[in-house]
Amino acid sequence: MSGCAGIGLAGSHRTGKSTLARVIAKRSGIPFIKTTTTEVFARLGLDPAAKMDFATRLNVQRRILRVYQETWQSAHLARQPFITDRTPVDLLAYTFADIQGGTVVNDDELELYVADCFAVTNRFFKSLVLVQPGIPLIYAAGKAALNKAYIEHINTLIIGFCHHARLAVSVQVLPREMTDLETRIEAIRTISG
Repeated sequence: MSGCAGIGLAGSHRTGKSTLARVIAKRSGIPFIKTTTTEVFARLGLDPAAKMDFATRLNVQRRILRVYQETWQSAHLARQPFITDRTPVDLLAYTFADIQGGTVVNDDELELYVADCFAVTNRFFKSLVLVQPGIPLIYAAGKAALNKAYIEHINTLIIGFCHHARLAVSVQVLPREMTDLETRIEAIRTISG
């Protein structure tokens, strides 16, 4: 972990991670590395909101993880600090959110994916900051759904993965009542040193 320089803002969609990461990057001078899942779905000719079997979903998630690795690799090799708005822990939460009682899951494939997500997190990050739901949910074209229950479901899964024994990076949780941008920035600045 000696080369780890990344600060990852983890959390459900619609919690303000991207805005927060951009402002911190601008003020601190460290690069903001934006992540995207939309492009991966587009390359595969898939709609992220469409129903798909779990094998297809897991394949997509593996590809997203690979794209993220490539995105973070240059900063990692240069030992350059960076901040990003999504982490492999988020990917785990969204993957597990698709598993229901009747979902057909290849346990070996899922375990490989889980191991990869933790390995990538431990390789590229020195710390994760969980940004919890709390800011007002306002409709915006092109943004993820405003389903409050689903957002809370993802948040709960991320909290669980942030406490997993395989995670070897520091984790800080922003209190959900901490919704003011300046207060969030100061808390992260304190956490990241």
